[in-house]
Amino acid sequence: MSSQIPPAERVLRARAAANERWSFVEDRPAATQSARTAFLDGFEHQVDPDGKLAPEERARRAKSLRTACFQKLALKSAQARRRRGGAKV
Repeated sequence: MSSQIPPAERVLRARAAANERWSFVEDRPAATQSARTAFLDGFEHQVDPDGKLAPEERARRAKSLRTACFQKLALKSAQARRRRGGAKV
């Protein structure tokens, strides 16, 4: 069914649903805390899958991996903007 809905309409529906969902939430950070924790824990698991590193070293490496991940996303974003002709770097 969703393949029959034009992409622009799907975007509008999704935005309306998101706004409706957040209209009932008093504390947004609390509502997304478990997702943020899981996201950040994923970096620690990637750098130390067996849990053998000291917590400080694991945190240091996870921070570096997280930074690298966001830098790669920024690079991809800049490349996409350049391809579209709207480069704001």
